[in-house]
Amino acid sequence: MRIGLLTGEYPPDQGGVGDFTRELGRALTDLGHTVHVITSARPAAPPAPRVHRVVTAWRWGCWRPILDLARDLRLDVLDLQYQAAAYGMHPAVNLIPRRRNRPPLVVTFHDLKVPYLFPKAGPLRWRAVLLLARRADGVIVTNQEDYLRLQDIIPAARLSLIHIGSNIPPRPPRGYDRSAERARWGVGPDDLLVGYFGFLNASKGGEELIRALGLLVARGLPAHLLMVGGRVGSSDPTNRAYAARVEALIADLGLRERVHWTGYSRPEQVSAGLLATDLCLLPYRDGVSFRRGTLHACLSHGRAIVTTDPAIPLPQVRDGENMVLAAPGDPESLAAAVARLAADPSLRARLERGARELAAEFTWERIARQTAAFFGRL
Repeated sequence: MRIGLLTGEYPPDQGGVGDFTRELGRALTDLGHTVHVITSARPAAPPAPRVHRVVTAWRWGCWRPILDLARDLRLDVLDLQYQAAAYGMHPAVNLIPRRRNRPPLVVTFHDLKVPYLFPKAGPLRWRAVLLLARRADGVIVTNQEDYLRLQDIIPAARLSLIHIGSNIPPRPPRGYDRSAERARWGVGPDDLLVGYFGFLNASKGGEELIRALGLLVARGLPAHLLMVGGRVGSSDPTNRAYAARVEALIADLGLRERVHWTGYSRPEQVSAGLLATDLCLLPYRDGVSFRRGTLHACLSHGRAIVTTDPAIPLPQVRDGENMVLAAPGDPESLAAAVARLAADPSLRARLERGARELAAEFTWERIARQTAAFFGRL
């Protein structure tokens, strides 16, 4: 099958949608499909096979070079990776399904957040998302919450739930030494190193993360926080303002010497940081969800995870078996859960085993097979 993956961001851009597209493309290629990535033009971008940087701006008319290329490549399917921020919050890509002479179009919704449109657009923003979903030949969602939202709108034959996987394989640099990695951040063998992975934005609970750390330190725990990866990413400009608020809170609480930042790093360095932690704290304000690549990375690294109650029941999530759940938006609840794990090595070990077992359900080979099978049914 000749598959086009259309994305608003792609490495070296920093962002989960770009990383997902890269991993899915690799996995589909390994299954024998011919994959072409179609994305933004970028000055001095590193060369990569079958990556076509033809879109100069995600504005009206951006579909022309996309569909011209799709025709030249004789694509069997074009899969639009949709997250509004990856396209600058502009709705132009939402109109691609209305274009003539296009290949069969699938939209993979990484979330259902709406584009900007114009001030006071209100309900029109959601209509732009619905237009994209209804006019597409197929729709993939990455989490149960979004599936439930669309199941009464999109016919079952055109809707599929396919989870994402981890963009960071558990492969640290050659010669990796856990004690040396911890010492690099000034963390001793008896200290509690809490890990956080992901860009800072309001939905991920960065302020609760810092307040929970402050509570742990106030209670006498030798706790440190390792902020693994980049701070804000390439796509969402609101992340910068939120990151500034988190950094100001760190200073206000006197925690600067307790918070360590790795910065945006190569995958093997991210892996090294995650493996150095004693547990990971992911305080999502909207509850734990399998749409979060940061969660999948922590699972694949076998970390004991403290996170927040899901917005809807998720059968795969077993409190006390593969993660520990706390109330969203509640630093006290988060700190109590972390303190519980710090005092109970056997619980941490059980969670680590459970995390690895759960991660095995989200391999890229399985994701690619499910995706190709859905394409083939259209």
